[in-house]
Amino acid sequence: MNRILGCAGLIAALALPVAVSAQDQAPPPSPPPQYVQNPPNHGWDNNHGAIGIYGDLFRVNPAGGTAVNFLGLGGRVGFNVHPNIALEAEMNYDFLKNYTTINTGTNSGSVGSTTVSTRTRPLTGLFGPKFQFGTSGPFRAFVTGKVGFTEFSHSSTTTASGETFSNSFDQFGGGTTHFAAYPGGGIEGFFGPIGLRVEAGDQIYFNNGTYNNLRVTFGPEIRF
Repeated sequence: MNRILGCAGLIAALALPVAVSAQDQAPPPSPPPQYVQNPPNHGWDNNHGAIGIYGDLFRVNPAGGTAVNFLGLGGRVGFNVHPNIALEAEMNYDFLKNYTTINTGTNSGSVGSTTVSTRTRPLTGLFGPKFQFGTSGPFRAFVTGKVGFTEFSHSSTTTASGETFSNSFDQFGGGTTHFAAYPGGGIEGFFGPIGLRVEAGDQIYFNNGTYNNLRVTFGPEIRF
């Protein structure tokens, strides 16, 4: 019996260091899971696209004639295929003409401006890419190159209405519709999802020659 007890004690004494060493080598317990209450705001948020409306100035320079300033309204929508690249489509209808006069009489040098209705109303549709820079901040610059059409529709009345707008589509494809190309650029600033955009470029149309025309747009837009 004494021999048996002695052997048991010897085995226990030899096993104790092994058990202690195994406990020392055991990995530490895993920390409790962490929960993120406010996930980070990535630069792609509110940068999937934009929709907006604008007022435009279209300064037409006909061959051998006097430049005419057309004024109108338009809308555009764009979808981003990359944070720095968007595909945009836009259309605007110019239904007013603006004349600038210089008084050479007693008040020599004074400048006046008169806006009147017109029977000729340009309709413009454009589509193409927009390359934008600074997408992570509230302001960003951009350049764009679009193609489409410019149509000079005519009506018998000087009063613009929904009917004259729809009639411009009836005249589409005739001799007053011309292929157009538009290189331009600008800047836009956002305060959250709402922003303002200003843009200028050369609206070129082709009609037995190439005609370069200044185009300026300004208006609000919403990005999403």
